[in-house]
Amino acid sequence: MKMEKFDPLNGSIAHVLECLGEGWSMLIIREAFFGIRRFEEFQSHLGIARNILTSRLKKLCETGILERVPIKPGAKRHEYLLTAKGKELMPLLITLTQWGDKWIYGKGNEPIIFLDRKHAKPISPILVHAKDGRKLRPREIMPTAGPGANKQAKARLKELAELARELDKK
Repeated sequence: MKMEKFDPLNGSIAHVLECLGEGWSMLIIREAFFGIRRFEEFQSHLGIARNILTSRLKKLCETGILERVPIKPGAKRHEYLLTAKGKELMPLLITLTQWGDKWIYGKGNEPIIFLDRKHAKPISPILVHAKDGRKLRPREIMPTAGPGANKQAKARLKELAELARELDKK
């Protein structure tokens, strides 16, 4: 399905979901952040079927999130490394973990806690901040058309801006 039909805003979220929006892909990326590199290690740590793992690794390589490289020059075996693009998914991975800890497991029941390696203390929650450092709440954020917005997206975002102005009057 073309993303434009799936998401009339043609926004980044729909495209990210096309790359990552299936559970195994995010778990593979998590394992790659944990240092797993080889097919057999992904398979054993995740318990994923080999054909599904092959398919997901191929897609993650095609989208530039992982890179398939020989274990050593001339080797037939390969390992999978996070690319710069893949490494930039770390805040998303942590945000998903923190959201799940809060809303699924509850305080005191977190299955994984991310620590600052230097100080061995839990990291801060991932939050959205304004350029001046203020924490922003959802109502304080306004979507607007970017340079890549199509005509349909611009019209929808204009509607949203008008709706926000109406809500601000109340």
